[in-house]
Amino acid sequence: MEELKRIMHVDDDESIRMITSMTLESVGDFEVASCESGFEAQERFDAFQPQALLLDVMMPELDGPGTLEALKNQYDLEKILVVFMTAKVQKEEVDHLMDIGGFDVIEKPFDPMALAEKIQSCWEKFSAS
Repeated sequence: MEELKRIMHVDDDESIRMITSMTLESVGDFEVASCESGFEAQERFDAFQPQALLLDVMMPELDGPGTLEALKNQYDLEKILVVFMTAKVQKEEVDHLMDIGGFDVIEKPFDPMALAEKIQSCWEKFSAS
């Protein structure tokens, strides 16, 4: 199994981007590309070559599902882990996110200290599937 190293995190909230990147880099030893919008993620995707996408669901202009759809139209995402982050974790919402290509959903607010382990666990299950 390939080791997870590069995670692209997309969230419009600057404080969440800072906490997430600091935690994933220091606790998980991951390289993180933090993007404030789906448009920025599209611009940086090719150069960064992420192995995992961590997408906020609710963002202005281009939300997480829209960002995923736009990236799917440009790139083959079959080998890229997609995890959504959202406060809306009703069953219908989660089912929809899984149907459109999410592998897992992390509920906000999340425990920053457990985030790296959660992403690593998702990667191991995703890689084995």
